[in-house]
Amino acid sequence: MTLKKYDGLMSDAKDYVMIVVGQILYSIGFCAFILPHHIVIGGMAGLGTLVYFATFGLIPVAVTMYGVNILLLGSGYRMLGKTFAIRTIFGATGMSVFIGLMENYFISHPPLLQETAMSVVLGGILCGLGIGTIYIHNGTSGGSDIIAAMVTKVSNVSVGRILMIVDMTIVALTFFLPFDGTMEERIQSSLPRIIYGWVTIFIYSYITDMLINSNRQATQFMIFSSKWAQIASSINSDAHRGVTVVDGTGWYTKNDVKILLVWCRKIEAVTICRIIKTIDSNAFIAQSHANGVYGKGFDTMKVKINSRTEGETPQPVTGLPEIAEAAD
Repeated sequence: MTLKKYDGLMSDAKDYVMIVVGQILYSIGFCAFILPHHIVIGGMAGLGTLVYFATFGLIPVAVTMYGVNILLLGSGYRMLGKTFAIRTIFGATGMSVFIGLMENYFISHPPLLQETAMSVVLGGILCGLGIGTIYIHNGTSGGSDIIAAMVTKVSNVSVGRILMIVDMTIVALTFFLPFDGTMEERIQSSLPRIIYGWVTIFIYSYITDMLINSNRQATQFMIFSSKWAQIASSINSDAHRGVTVVDGTGWYTKNDVKILLVWCRKIEAVTICRIIKTIDSNAFIAQSHANGVYGKGFDTMKVKINSRTEGETPQPVTGLPEIAEAAD
């Protein structure tokens, strides 16, 4: 087995282990802190909760989740592809298994936190950490992800908007759960639970985005030092990051200088600083935040490229001469 293949297998193994960790976090947040308070959230867990309470506990949440995921995946298999299908089956199966193991215990016992608001907040945080961990390691939990992936194949609607619409609609269906009482009593009972469900969606969506974005954050260094060669070599060998050397001129001294450009993950910034200060404590360093770095060793840029008709050339932009003349 070649070293490259071994590294690839280890990377995949790490991804799948972390996906399982994310599934466990999500399942604990949902089963231990949200479900006992009869709160419906978004995604297939929310749909499963609706079915569970509509059938008076006859159909477990995990069964509905897994069944709907398989139906959605089967209907969109050709559109989504084999790789997405495999990861979705793994994610949906793991999520359903963990929720199935936990839901009966927590629903049959008093809530760990009696205060609904605090329980919902903690549950939303754990769910967000779980979903974020799954996404960071190239996994998917199925459900709304499948719907979003299929819709984006045939529409320009953003994934975030699709997920928000689907999730908020599922929560709003709480109003139609079986209820003995007048319409006014139904509203008074259902409205707080719907609001709690929407609040939970915003909490775990925010935590998920924060986790994903923090993992992708990058830092840019501009380093000025007479010992630039030593610093560059040490960054290559110790931090395993690339270095770009740019020629520059100090205008005050009129001396030629070498400028080192380095991009690294945010969590690696301290290592880079230590390397620099160890070699040259007088080095001049400019450190700044990079919203995104794409390429080898960083993220892959995922954009849709509009296809052009064969032989078609871009049309020149008109109106610029007139604007320039008006400015003159």
